[in-house]
Amino acid sequence: MRQKQSLTTSLIVLISGTFLITTYLLPDLQSKLALFYGGQYANGYFPGVHTGQWYRIFTVALVHAGWMHLIFNMLALYSIGESVERFVGQIRFAIIFLFSLVTASLASVFLGPHNQYAVGASGAIFGLFAALVVIGKKAGANYQNVIGVVIVNLIITFVLPGIDWHAHVGGLVGGFVITYALMFFKRT
Repeated sequence: MRQKQSLTTSLIVLISGTFLITTYLLPDLQSKLALFYGGQYANGYFPGVHTGQWYRIFTVALVHAGWMHLIFNMLALYSIGESVERFVGQIRFAIIFLFSLVTASLASVFLGPHNQYAVGASGAIFGLFAALVVIGKKAGANYQNVIGVVIVNLIITFVLPGIDWHAHVGGLVGGFVITYALMFFKRT
């Protein structure tokens, strides 16, 4: 019997594939998928979320700012995603990932600078960090290690320049809220 592919692996393939396409085949596509507020600026008119391109809230996770950005995000997604997915199942995992992605994107769009593009899946990944905090002991994870990883990643978020901390915090909060809700209302 063939084993079902994990959603985590499917996401890694989709995100990595999109990175390759936007880097080597269709470089103009990256700016169309990146998260951007948009609107009227001194240099002209730029389309974005403000002008009705709400799809960017989701497609931001498909584009990355280079190989290192992609590699670090995909390693984090693999190491955390597999554990969360095994414990909560594919449907709940998808809900956590998407809800965290949306809250991260909305925090970035409405609280961050309106004239900068944002890229990457890290907001959704921070939601998975939060999920691991919520389910940590029940899932058999070392709770101290999980909290340590979250703290280190938050420190990196605020120390390194060019990181959209709004998205990371938005994803973390969204992941915590949705995971807690899913676990609280989980039928046993």
